[in-house]
Amino acid sequence: MSEKPSNLYRQLVLALERAGVDRVLDVGANVGQYARRLRAQGWAGDILSFEPLPEVHAVLAEAARDDPRWAVAPPSAVGAAAGRAGLQRSDESDMSSLRPQSARLRALSPSSAVTGTLEVAVRPLAELVTPRDAAERLFLKIDVQGAEDAVLDGIGPLWGHLAGLQLELALTRLYEGERGYLDTCIRLESLGFHLALVLPGYFDGKAARQLQFDGVFLRGES
Repeated sequence: MSEKPSNLYRQLVLALERAGVDRVLDVGANVGQYARRLRAQGWAGDILSFEPLPEVHAVLAEAARDDPRWAVAPPSAVGAAAGRAGLQRSDESDMSSLRPQSARLRALSPSSAVTGTLEVAVRPLAELVTPRDAAERLFLKIDVQGAEDAVLDGIGPLWGHLAGLQLELALTRLYEGERGYLDTCIRLESLGFHLALVLPGYFDGKAARQLQFDGVFLRGES
């Protein structure tokens, strides 16, 4: 009988193992919640985390300090091209974004209000990650509050190394310029990545509806 774990992150780890992933790229790592969840559910492989906010990056680096297989890149936002941009700081650091909040988000979540703008370096993933060898299989997690499509635009030659991706998908657009879930699903399907696992995300209790979810896409699986 096949294993049917109830823990969604255990399901994710099983998917990573089955896909032969060598290294997880954790874009939008915040203080390391994602990496810690993977470790708690048995992922023993390499992790490389990215976080642009300096004070949050310091907490992230401390969280990874005693884990020899968890590396943290220098502070940088990840986007479509190299440059600099204004990162809108939120009272809730994991809601900070390169894109302005929508009126819907401001009404839904006053606690995540923007408190200021910080100019940060932006670099495409293709400049930040060098495959260790021609056969390395990467898994890309993206949680960048509405700017996921910009990260996809900067993958470049790394597409050939991706075994899969996980990214936040919008049923309701919470950031200006954010792509809807269907556009992203179609884009990834066209590149040979198929939806393999869904993790629930932001639920609006007042409206009783799901606003976002995480989709896990694997190459060649349908």
